[in-house]
Order: sequence, then structure tokens, then C-alpha cells
Amino acid sequence: MQTTINVAGYDYHVTITGNGAPYWLFFHGFLGNQSDFQAIHPKGTCVYVTLYGFGAHDLMVPAAGFKADQQVASLQSLITQLALQPVNIVGYSMGARLALCLAVTAPQLIQHLILESGTPGLADPLARQERQQADTARATQIEATGLAAFVDHWEQLPLFHSQQVVPLSQQQRMHAMRMAHQPINMANSLRYFGTGTMPNQWPNLSQLTPKTTIITGELDHKFTNIGRQMVASMPTATQIIFPATGHNVHFEQPQQYQAVLNHFSEGGTP
Repeated sequence: MQTTINVAGYDYHVTITGNGAPYWLFFHGFLGNQSDFQAIHPKGTCVYVTLYGFGAHDLMVPAAGFKADQQVASLQSLITQLALQPVNIVGYSMGARLALCLAVTAPQLIQHLILESGTPGLADPLARQERQQADTARATQIEATGLAAFVDHWEQLPLFHSQQVVPLSQQQRMHAMRMAHQPINMANSLRYFGTGTMPNQWPNLSQLTPKTTIITGELDHKFTNIGRQMVASMPTATQIIFPATGHNVHFEQPQQYQAVLNHFSEGGTP
């Protein structure tokens, strides 16, 4: 079932499949939308959300709405309207960063937090400043040269090289999803919720109460190392590293990924 849920004047587009417990909520990554997780449908009720500003038919949305506190507040309302508490939240990359911010603010809503290739932000002030400058430059690039040129460059990043082993039809679907956005919204997402702009959540990890699983790909050395650091700081966290897999684990290994989620739904541990 596809529907929209209005939160503070903004229509979130969601797709709901399955029924009964457990309840799953999926947050996509940058340049994604709810179809990012379309191949992942574990047992129970699955809710696939297109995050703020990422709708294919969104016009220019207020830039401040991308800020972490505003997105978190809206998602709390969304979860309440869906009556899903407690929910298992699965976030990928940007969606993992947002899911973590939500878990810090409203842990009571979350039963199990699954963070795929995410980061708690940057603790070092200089690193934060440099990343903000880099994301501002990327945002300016989108506005200056257009989304198509930016996506072409984005897809050539070493982070995504391992996706070239995925069937061509799936690569084409991914490309089409990345292209289906309003450029100014993508630029403002980078400006207001980039890794350097999001709140630094490292100090909050030790106090995080929901059960947490960190998922990374073996070939993605950067985020696998970040995952190890997160687990070392979180009393409730474990890590699963998928062999011969890159940054977007659920895209490269959908069957194995879904099996992991079903394992959780049956009460299993990593």
C-alpha cells in the first residue's frame, strides 16, 4: 500500500507491505528514496519511507527542514501516526545517521536499531569544518552543473566501485533513483544534514539504550572501521561484516541482508 502521511505540512510518501509484528521502518541514503530497500522485505510489517525533500515530485522544500532536529521531530510524529512503537529501524548511510539521531532523542520508540554503513558524525572540530566545506562545494556543484553531472561523478566514487558487480538492470534502477530528485533539495540536504553538519553523536553512544546492530561491507574499510569504533563505545551494539561487499550492503547482497533481518525477527542475535 502506498500512502502519504502529513507531518507539519509536509507529505511523507511511504509504502507499507506485510502485516503484524515485528514492525520495520526503512530510511534510505543520500540520492535515494523508499525504493532503495524495495528488495528487502523481512517478515512482519515493513514501512519504506521517502525522507524529507527526497520525493520524486517534491518542489523546493524549506532548507531548514533538513536539519537533524527538525527531521527527528517529524519522524517521531510519523512513527506515532503509524502506531508502530516499538519499531525496528533500518537506516543506510545518510539514513543510518538520521536513525541514530532519532535513537538518541527518542529511544523509547525503537526496539532494534540497524545501522548500515553509517557514522555518528565527526568529533574533531577541524574535520567537521573541512567536511562542511566539502559538502558545500558538492552542493554548489549540483546547482552549477546540474544533477546529472553530479550523479555521474558520484557513481564513480571509490565507495561505490563494488556495485559494478551487481546486474546491469539493478545498476540502471539505482541510477534512475538517484536522478529522480529536485537538485536544490539535494544541495540543501548536503548543506544542512551532511556528515560535517549533523550533531556529533560520539559522546552519546555510551548512553544509547536500544539494541543496536552495525552492518558494514568488508570492502568498505572506512565504514567498517567506524563500525568497530562505534561498537567499542556502545554497550548494546554488535557488528556484522558482510564479506566481499562494499558500502551499500543491502543493494549488493539483498538475500543475505534480508535473512539477517529475519533472524532478528525470530529473536536471534548477530
